[in-house]
Amino acid sequence: GHTTGPSLNNDKIYKFAYSSEVFVDRVKASLERSAGFRISSGVDVNLLWRNPDNDDDQLVKITIRDIQVENVNERPDTKSIFKGKSTEKIIGKNYLEALQRPIILQLTRGKVKNFYSYQNEPGLVQNLKRGLASLFQVQLHSGAVREVDVSGECNVTYQVRQDQVTKIKALDSCEIEKTGFTSPNQILDVGTKVTSATIYVLEDSFIKSIKAEENYVFFLNSRRKTDAKIVSKQRLELKSVHAGPGLVAAKQAAGVVQTLDSRYVVLPLVAETVHAECKKCPSLSEHWQTIKKHLHPENLSKAEATRSFLSLIQNLRKATKEEILQILKSENKELLPQLVDAVTSAQTPASLEAMLGFLDFKNTESALLQERFLYACGFASHPNEMLLKSLTTKFQGEIANEEIRETVVIVMGALIRKLCDRDGCKLPAVVEAKKLILGRLERAKKGDNVKMYLLALKNARLPEAIPLLLKYAESEEGVISNIATTALQRYDVSFLTKEVKKTMNRIYHQSRRVHEKTVRTTAAAVILNSNPSYMEVKNILLSIGELPLEMNKYMLSIIQDIIHFEMPASKTVRKVLKDMRAHNYERFARTGSSSAYSGYMTRGPDLSSTYGLDILYSGSGILRRSNLNIHIFNRNAQLHASQVVIEAQGLETIIAATPDEGEENLDSFAGMSAILFDVQLRPVAFFQGYGDLMSKMLSATGDPINVVKGLILLTDYSQVIQLQSGLRASAEFQGGLSIDISGGMEFSLWYRESKTNVKNRGAMFIAGNIVVDSLFVKAGMETSLEIETTLDFISTVQFSQYPFLVCMQMDRVESPFRRYMTKYESLPSGRRYTSRKAKVEVLAGSEYPLHQENSNMCRKVFSTESDSSSNWF
Repeated sequence: GHTTGPSLNNDKIYKFAYSSEVFVDRVKASLERSAGFRISSGVDVNLLWRNPDNDDDQLVKITIRDIQVENVNERPDTKSIFKGKSTEKIIGKNYLEALQRPIILQLTRGKVKNFYSYQNEPGLVQNLKRGLASLFQVQLHSGAVREVDVSGECNVTYQVRQDQVTKIKALDSCEIEKTGFTSPNQILDVGTKVTSATIYVLEDSFIKSIKAEENYVFFLNSRRKTDAKIVSKQRLELKSVHAGPGLVAAKQAAGVVQTLDSRYVVLPLVAETVHAECKKCPSLSEHWQTIKKHLHPENLSKAEATRSFLSLIQNLRKATKEEILQILKSENKELLPQLVDAVTSAQTPASLEAMLGFLDFKNTESALLQERFLYACGFASHPNEMLLKSLTTKFQGEIANEEIRETVVIVMGALIRKLCDRDGCKLPAVVEAKKLILGRLERAKKGDNVKMYLLALKNARLPEAIPLLLKYAESEEGVISNIATTALQRYDVSFLTKEVKKTMNRIYHQSRRVHEKTVRTTAAAVILNSNPSYMEVKNILLSIGELPLEMNKYMLSIIQDIIHFEMPASKTVRKVLKDMRAHNYERFARTGSSSAYSGYMTRGPDLSSTYGLDILYSGSGILRRSNLNIHIFNRNAQLHASQVVIEAQGLETIIAATPDEGEENLDSFAGMSAILFDVQLRPVAFFQGYGDLMSKMLSATGDPINVVKGLILLTDYSQVIQLQSGLRASAEFQGGLSIDISGGMEFSLWYRESKTNVKNRGAMFIAGNIVVDSLFVKAGMETSLEIETTLDFISTVQFSQYPFLVCMQMDRVESPFRRYMTKYESLPSGRRYTSRKAKVEVLAGSEYPLHQENSNMCRKVFSTESDSSSNWF
């Protein structure tokens, strides 16, 4: 009548051959060339007790013997780390003795009801025994079930055909204590695929053989060719059956176990956490001394700087607060900003406490370090509630530098967004920070305070902030109205309700009051990017011809770009263009120099990136706004990688020109605002007011102003994987970027010429490290890629005639691209086998094609430039 689980015969001992293998390699590589190791042994199994009232309730004794640790693939003796080493030398006497102590399983209906072992054995030994014990858990009828084994509590599906049972375990459903983290944006994160299957062959109602295999695949979402896999295999094969000890007569299983050995205790079948200690790793200060030369400011655009930054973060994550403070207090001013980037990016309680203890926000002298700390917080890959709470406390306290005060609240907005994206909107620290920003904005009287809180909301993108943003967008003027409108532009389309679109239409069409061109064009962009209706598009098209000169040309370019780049609104625009009142020569033959253009920077199977460049001029030929956006996207997600906006206003008095409608009373101003990896940074001013403008023009050197410089942790993935053999693996991928963005604006009154220059220099380094560490032998793979590049955007305007000449250039320089892969096997003694591969290529430089009209203009600009002096002041 036995149907639910395997049954052992009385007075028999079953002798099995057992092996557990692990392989680590690239996904498409053959297992024969992989790094790894094999643990093999004999296994003796015999029945101790059967419940007299239920023969499906059994006690089974399992003993591991004749243990060997060996190469998983055949290798010459010169490349074998195990050559000449006995098992006892490899594993250690204590581990070997513990592995050979028997375990007892209480099997009830084929499931492990109790796992009996010795209390004080090492965690790794217990886990290896759990991995073997879990193989004996099987049910003999098809169906899905929730089951507990070494991997945790998992969804398992059984398929039974005669004497063969297939067990499929959904590894991603397993509930087990997990350590690690992932990157907040799917594009920067690591993708995984996991499978587990076990095939049982039964004979005479018991196990004849078991073959189990699980696969873990990891790949960068941004470049799936950068990948790794772990394959874990277990085999148990019956070799012989001999006469064995008889059954113990008893009513209760626990009594039988105690009679056998009173030291046996019931332990969980789920694996316990095992920590591997690094015995020969350098201390934090030793590691810092070896890499700090690569982190000098002049080296930051090199890949070696990013590589050193990432390795420092790994070391910092193991360090104490005291160790971190020691190197912070002993370093010089040149290296401290980079060290602050790394310590903050480590994102451990110790590193945060160290930074808060090191930085004095009441002191203006350390403003640069405070800013680097704050931006590193804003770019945090896995921020927690404690980080936001710490910044909120700082903001409510005394901050000597007003720009740092602004940056604190702007970064708080970024942290609110990241925590809300991870279902943390109701955390007490998030609720408190939201209440503070929204409450203070409503009470703010000073323009500078209003700007500060609006920029925080531009990062936070809170649905409840939309009514406030609409109020400031429509009722204020200048910078405040502009920030509020651009903040609304960052919201997902699903939040742009009818009320939002009504307000944007009123701003664009100036239904209630006159607005600046920059605000009106942003309002138009919000409308056109949020599933516009036929009438909304038609009204925008009908307005072209009634707008200020350059705005006519700008809006025409926006409409043409929507059609050319097949944006979501292109179908509606095409419908409207069938109406001759909207689509006629008078409207579409507008002259001017303003323009808008989008194009692809890269297109690939994993990832594509686009650039959008739009430039708006005043009627007098002076730049009003240039906006360069770079977006990265794949099939499932997108990332606003960067935005650099240069704005100027109130400069008409310099050339005795007439300001455009609605801009007569604007102060002279030029500045730059940047978004980097979805985080709005604090805007910087080139000059503010006419007096400041004149002094800077007379003393100008032409040197660019730095907007952001530093090291950013982009990809941050770390997971510990419990293999069903009992071994543990770890997968870590980190990607860093060293970046230097600068911008400048120059004028020549004599030659009636202006020039803006935005230079983006950077180096990216991504490293993956996959390790299976059994404490007595380690197998792993390291894979990395690095690239250094520069992207320049230059616009030159000659306004000595109308329409004035404008030339825009966007260039990417030739970039070295390097890839490395290392596979290794090693023993704690230092004996090691290593296999390395490298590939270096050069990515050709590129001048990105803008529209044909721009190319024609550039020819004219450069032909006139060659006839004139380049004396700038």
